[in-house]
Amino acid sequence: MANPLLEVFGYPTDNHSPDAERLRNNNICPFGNGIPNCTKDRANDPLGVCSIRSGEDAVITCPVRFRENWVIAEDAAKFFFESGTRWTTLKEVRLKDAHGVSAGNIDVVIVSYDERGKLIDFGSLEIQAVYISGNIRNPFARYMSDPLKYSNLDWSKEKNFPRADFLSSSRKRLAPQLLFKGGILHSWGKKSAVALDRPFFETLPSLAEVDPSDAEICWMVYDLEMNASLNKYSLVPHRKVFTKFNESINQITIAKPGDIKEFMKLLQTKLDECLDGESVNLNRSVSLEDLI
Repeated sequence: MANPLLEVFGYPTDNHSPDAERLRNNNICPFGNGIPNCTKDRANDPLGVCSIRSGEDAVITCPVRFRENWVIAEDAAKFFFESGTRWTTLKEVRLKDAHGVSAGNIDVVIVSYDERGKLIDFGSLEIQAVYISGNIRNPFARYMSDPLKYSNLDWSKEKNFPRADFLSSSRKRLAPQLLFKGGILHSWGKKSAVALDRPFFETLPSLAEVDPSDAEICWMVYDLEMNASLNKYSLVPHRKVFTKFNESINQITIAKPGDIKEFMKLLQTKLDECLDGESVNLNRSVSLEDLI
Protein backbone atom coordinates (compact mmCIF):
# COMPACT_ATOMS: atom_id res chain seq x y z
CA MET A 1 0.00 0.00 0.00
CA ALA A 2 2.96 2.31 -0.63
CA ASN A 3 1.11 4.10 -3.44
CA PRO A 4 -1.97 5.94 -2.10
CA LEU A 5 -3.28 6.78 -5.59
CA LEU A 6 -5.76 4.38 -7.14
CA GLU A 7 -7.49 6.22 -10.00
CA VAL A 8 -6.23 9.38 -11.68
CA PHE A 9 -8.48 11.01 -14.27
CA GLY A 10 -10.59 7.85 -14.33
CA TYR A 11 -7.87 5.23 -14.75
CA PRO A 12 -5.60 3.21 -12.46
CA THR A 13 -2.10 4.67 -12.20
CA ASP A 14 -0.58 1.69 -14.05
CA ASN A 15 -2.95 1.99 -17.02
CA HIS A 16 -1.10 3.60 -19.92
CA SER A 17 -3.60 2.95 -22.69
CA PRO A 18 -4.08 5.68 -25.31
CA ASP A 19 -7.38 6.75 -23.71
CA ALA A 20 -5.85 6.93 -20.22
CA GLU A 21 -2.97 9.04 -21.51
CA ARG A 22 -5.35 11.31 -23.44
CA LEU A 23 -7.42 12.02 -20.33
CA ARG A 24 -4.34 12.70 -18.20
CA ASN A 25 -2.74 14.94 -20.80
CA ASN A 26 -5.90 17.05 -21.09
CA ASN A 27 -7.16 16.90 -17.48
CA ILE A 28 -10.41 15.35 -18.70
CA CYS A 29 -12.99 13.89 -16.34
CA PRO A 30 -14.75 10.81 -17.80
CA PHE A 31 -17.53 10.76 -15.19
CA GLY A 32 -19.88 13.53 -16.23
CA ASN A 33 -18.43 16.68 -14.67
CA GLY A 34 -20.19 19.93 -15.58
CA ILE A 35 -17.55 20.52 -18.26
CA PRO A 36 -15.22 18.04 -19.98
CA ASN A 37 -12.29 18.95 -17.73
CA CYS A 38 -11.78 17.97 -14.12
CA THR A 39 -12.28 20.97 -11.82
CA LYS A 40 -11.60 19.35 -8.46
CA ASP A 41 -9.80 21.66 -6.03
CA ARG A 42 -8.59 24.09 -8.73
CA ALA A 43 -9.99 24.64 -12.19
CA ASN A 44 -6.62 25.65 -13.65
CA ASP A 45 -4.67 22.92 -11.84
CA PRO A 46 -7.16 20.20 -10.97
CA LEU A 47 -6.53 17.43 -8.48
CA GLY A 48 -7.49 14.54 -10.71
CA VAL A 49 -7.60 11.85 -8.02
CA CYS A 50 -10.85 9.91 -8.22
CA SER A 51 -10.11 7.27 -5.58
CA ILE A 52 -7.36 6.14 -3.23
CA ARG A 53 -6.23 2.94 -1.57
CA SER A 54 -7.22 2.25 2.01
CA GLY A 55 -5.82 -1.10 3.06
CA GLU A 56 -7.30 -3.57 0.59
CA ASP A 57 -10.20 -1.25 -0.26
CA ALA A 58 -10.79 1.22 -3.06
CA VAL A 59 -12.20 4.43 -1.56
CA ILE A 60 -13.91 7.08 -3.67
CA THR A 61 -12.69 10.59 -2.80
CA CYS A 62 -14.40 12.63 -5.54
CA PRO A 63 -18.22 12.87 -5.66
CA VAL A 64 -18.18 13.13 -9.46
CA ARG A 65 -16.74 9.59 -9.56
CA PHE A 66 -20.19 8.30 -8.54
CA ARG A 67 -21.71 9.62 -11.78
CA GLU A 68 -20.34 6.78 -13.91
CA ASN A 69 -23.12 5.90 -16.37
CA TRP A 70 -25.51 7.70 -13.98
CA VAL A 71 -26.39 4.41 -12.29
CA ILE A 72 -26.96 6.34 -9.05
CA ALA A 73 -29.70 8.44 -10.67
CA GLU A 74 -31.44 5.36 -12.04
CA ASP A 75 -31.27 3.63 -8.65
CA ALA A 76 -32.61 6.71 -6.85
CA ALA A 77 -35.47 7.10 -9.34
CA LYS A 78 -36.50 3.49 -8.70
CA PHE A 79 -36.77 4.34 -5.01
CA PHE A 80 -38.65 7.62 -5.52
CA PHE A 81 -41.11 6.76 -8.29
CA GLU A 82 -43.22 3.96 -9.70
CA SER A 83 -41.97 1.96 -12.67
CA GLY A 84 -42.54 3.71 -16.01
CA THR A 85 -42.36 7.25 -14.58
CA ARG A 86 -40.72 9.94 -16.70
CA TRP A 87 -37.82 11.44 -14.78
CA THR A 88 -34.66 13.48 -15.20
CA THR A 89 -31.91 15.02 -13.05
CA LEU A 90 -31.35 18.61 -11.93
CA LYS A 91 -27.92 19.24 -10.41
CA GLU A 92 -26.82 21.61 -7.62
CA VAL A 93 -30.24 22.97 -6.64
CA ARG A 94 -30.25 25.60 -3.87
CA LEU A 95 -32.43 24.80 -0.85
CA LYS A 96 -33.62 27.52 1.56
CA ASP A 97 -35.20 27.37 4.98
CA ALA A 98 -38.31 29.24 6.20
CA HIS A 99 -36.24 32.41 6.71
CA GLY A 100 -34.84 32.38 3.20
CA VAL A 101 -31.42 31.31 4.44
CA SER A 102 -29.59 28.78 2.32
CA ALA A 103 -29.39 25.26 3.75
CA GLY A 104 -26.97 24.34 0.96
CA ASN A 105 -27.25 22.86 -2.49
CA ILE A 106 -28.81 19.48 -3.14
CA ASP A 107 -26.32 17.48 -5.21
CA VAL A 108 -28.96 16.02 -7.50
CA VAL A 109 -32.74 16.42 -7.51
CA ILE A 110 -34.54 13.64 -9.36
CA VAL A 111 -37.78 15.05 -10.79
CA SER A 112 -40.72 13.28 -12.37
CA TYR A 113 -42.90 14.98 -14.99
CA ASP A 114 -45.86 14.33 -17.24
CA GLU A 115 -46.07 14.17 -21.05
CA ARG A 116 -46.35 17.97 -21.18
CA GLY A 117 -43.27 18.53 -19.08
CA LYS A 118 -45.14 19.53 -15.93
CA LEU A 119 -43.40 18.66 -12.67
CA ILE A 120 -45.14 15.92 -10.67
CA ASP A 121 -42.81 14.95 -7.85
CA PHE A 122 -39.16 14.94 -6.76
CA GLY A 123 -36.64 13.31 -4.47
CA SER A 124 -33.20 14.30 -3.22
CA LEU A 125 -29.97 12.46 -4.04
CA GLU A 126 -26.91 13.29 -1.95
CA ILE A 127 -23.51 11.99 -3.02
CA GLN A 128 -20.94 11.49 -0.28
CA ALA A 129 -17.30 10.87 -1.15
CA VAL A 130 -14.66 10.39 1.54
CA TYR A 131 -12.41 13.12 2.92
CA ILE A 132 -8.65 12.66 2.90
CA SER A 133 -6.34 13.39 5.82
CA GLY A 134 -2.75 14.17 4.95
CA ASN A 135 -1.56 15.52 1.61
CA ILE A 136 -2.79 13.93 -1.62
CA ARG A 137 -1.65 16.69 -3.99
CA ASN A 138 2.06 15.99 -3.53
CA PRO A 139 1.93 12.32 -4.60
CA PHE A 140 -0.46 13.30 -7.39
CA ALA A 141 2.00 15.92 -8.67
CA ARG A 142 4.86 13.43 -8.50
CA TYR A 143 2.87 10.87 -10.44
CA MET A 144 1.73 13.36 -13.09
CA SER A 145 5.32 14.49 -13.67
CA ASP A 146 6.02 11.07 -15.24
CA PRO A 147 3.10 8.59 -15.10
CA LEU A 148 5.11 5.77 -16.65
CA LYS A 149 8.00 6.13 -14.21
CA TYR A 150 5.73 6.51 -11.17
CA SER A 151 3.10 3.91 -12.07
CA ASN A 152 3.73 2.20 -8.73
CA LEU A 153 4.73 5.26 -6.75
CA ASP A 154 6.25 4.51 -3.34
CA TRP A 155 5.06 7.28 -1.03
CA SER A 156 5.38 5.34 2.21
CA LYS A 157 8.33 7.33 3.58
CA GLU A 158 6.92 10.77 2.78
CA LYS A 159 5.33 13.10 5.32
CA ASN A 160 1.54 13.44 5.61
CA PHE A 161 0.77 10.17 3.85
CA PRO A 162 -2.83 10.55 2.61
CA ARG A 163 -5.45 8.35 4.21
CA ALA A 164 -9.22 8.00 4.10
CA ASP A 165 -10.78 10.06 6.90
CA PHE A 166 -14.08 8.27 7.43
CA LEU A 167 -14.87 9.94 10.76
CA SER A 168 -14.65 13.48 9.38
CA SER A 169 -16.64 12.41 6.35
CA SER A 170 -19.55 11.33 8.52
CA ARG A 171 -19.43 13.94 11.29
CA LYS A 172 -18.43 17.03 9.30
CA ARG A 173 -20.20 16.34 6.04
CA LEU A 174 -22.77 13.57 5.98
CA ALA A 175 -24.46 14.27 9.33
CA PRO A 176 -24.89 18.04 8.75
CA GLN A 177 -26.22 17.35 5.23
CA LEU A 178 -28.86 15.03 6.62
CA LEU A 179 -29.75 17.35 9.50
CA PHE A 180 -30.19 20.56 7.50
CA LYS A 181 -31.12 19.67 3.94
CA GLY A 182 -32.58 16.28 4.80
CA GLY A 183 -34.63 17.77 7.63
CA ILE A 184 -36.34 20.24 5.29
CA LEU A 185 -37.07 17.57 2.71
CA HIS A 186 -38.38 15.21 5.37
CA SER A 187 -40.75 17.90 6.68
CA TRP A 188 -42.13 18.16 3.14
CA GLY A 189 -42.68 14.41 3.05
CA LYS A 190 -40.05 13.86 0.35
CA LYS A 191 -37.72 10.90 0.16
CA SER A 192 -33.93 11.07 0.13
CA ALA A 193 -31.26 8.79 -1.29
CA VAL A 194 -27.61 8.81 -0.27
CA ALA A 195 -24.90 7.42 -2.56
CA LEU A 196 -21.67 6.32 -0.87
CA ASP A 197 -19.10 3.58 -1.18
CA ARG A 198 -18.91 0.35 0.77
CA PRO A 199 -15.78 1.12 2.86
CA PHE A 200 -17.36 4.36 4.09
CA PHE A 201 -20.77 2.81 4.76
CA GLU A 202 -19.16 0.07 6.83
CA THR A 203 -17.78 2.68 9.24
CA LEU A 204 -21.27 4.03 10.03
CA PRO A 205 -23.33 2.78 12.96
CA SER A 206 -25.65 -0.11 12.23
CA LEU A 207 -28.89 1.31 10.81
CA ALA A 208 -32.35 -0.08 11.59
CA GLU A 209 -33.74 -1.34 8.28
CA VAL A 210 -37.36 -1.21 7.18
CA ASP A 211 -39.33 -2.48 4.22
CA PRO A 212 -38.62 -0.44 1.06
CA SER A 213 -42.28 0.61 0.87
CA ASP A 214 -41.99 2.22 4.33
CA ALA A 215 -38.55 3.77 3.84
CA GLU A 216 -37.78 7.49 3.86
CA ILE A 217 -34.07 7.16 3.05
CA CYS A 218 -32.37 4.73 0.70
CA TRP A 219 -28.65 4.22 1.37
CA MET A 220 -27.23 3.25 -2.02
CA VAL A 221 -23.90 1.54 -1.42
CA TYR A 222 -21.43 1.00 -4.27
CA ASP A 223 -18.06 -0.63 -4.84
CA LEU A 224 -15.25 -0.12 -7.32
CA GLU A 225 -14.72 -3.42 -9.13
CA MET A 226 -11.61 -4.08 -11.22
CA ASN A 227 -12.02 -5.28 -14.81
CA ALA A 228 -8.68 -7.03 -15.26
CA SER A 229 -8.92 -7.26 -19.06
CA LEU A 230 -9.38 -3.49 -19.35
CA ASN A 231 -7.28 -2.59 -16.28
CA LYS A 232 -10.05 -0.24 -15.24
CA TYR A 233 -12.43 0.07 -12.30
CA SER A 234 -16.21 0.17 -12.67
CA LEU A 235 -18.79 1.47 -10.22
CA VAL A 236 -21.06 -1.43 -9.25
CA PRO A 237 -23.99 -1.63 -6.80
CA HIS A 238 -23.14 -3.39 -3.55
CA ARG A 239 -26.39 -3.15 -1.58
CA LYS A 240 -29.30 -0.89 -0.72
CA VAL A 241 -30.33 -0.18 2.85
CA PHE A 242 -33.82 1.24 3.51
CA THR A 243 -34.42 3.24 6.69
CA LYS A 244 -36.62 5.80 8.39
CA PHE A 245 -35.33 9.38 8.56
CA ASN A 246 -35.39 10.17 12.29
CA GLU A 247 -34.01 6.80 13.33
CA SER A 248 -31.10 7.13 10.91
CA ILE A 249 -30.29 10.66 12.08
CA ASN A 250 -30.21 9.52 15.70
CA GLN A 251 -28.02 6.54 14.97
CA ILE A 252 -25.49 8.57 12.98
CA THR A 253 -25.35 11.80 14.98
CA ILE A 254 -25.63 10.57 18.57
CA ALA A 255 -22.32 9.18 19.79
CA LYS A 256 -22.33 5.91 21.68
CA PRO A 257 -21.41 6.81 25.28
CA GLY A 258 -18.22 5.52 26.82
CA ASP A 259 -17.69 4.49 30.44
CA ILE A 260 -18.49 7.37 32.81
CA LYS A 261 -16.00 5.91 35.30
CA GLU A 262 -13.17 6.52 32.83
CA PHE A 263 -14.32 10.11 32.40
CA MET A 264 -14.41 10.56 36.18
CA LYS A 265 -10.82 9.28 36.36
CA LEU A 266 -9.81 11.84 33.76
CA LEU A 267 -11.48 14.63 35.74
CA GLN A 268 -9.73 13.49 38.90
CA THR A 269 -6.36 13.49 37.13
CA LYS A 270 -6.93 17.02 35.84
CA LEU A 271 -8.09 18.14 39.27
CA ASP A 272 -4.95 16.66 40.89
CA GLU A 273 -2.73 18.39 38.34
CA CYS A 274 -4.53 21.67 38.92
CA LEU A 275 -4.22 21.47 42.70
CA ASP A 276 -0.59 20.34 42.63
CA GLY A 277 0.51 22.79 39.96
CA GLU A 278 -1.15 25.78 41.51
CA SER A 279 -0.29 24.83 45.09
CA VAL A 280 -3.77 25.84 46.01
CA ASN A 281 -5.30 25.67 49.42
CA LEU A 282 -7.68 22.72 49.49
CA ASN A 283 -10.12 24.84 51.45
CA ARG A 284 -10.62 27.36 48.70
CA SER A 285 -13.04 26.79 45.88
CA VAL A 286 -11.73 25.81 42.48
CA SER A 287 -13.19 27.62 39.47
CA LEU A 288 -14.03 26.02 36.16
CA GLU A 289 -11.13 27.93 34.57
CA ASP A 290 -8.75 26.17 36.98
CA LEU A 291 -9.84 22.79 35.76
CA ILE A 292 -9.55 23.51 32.02
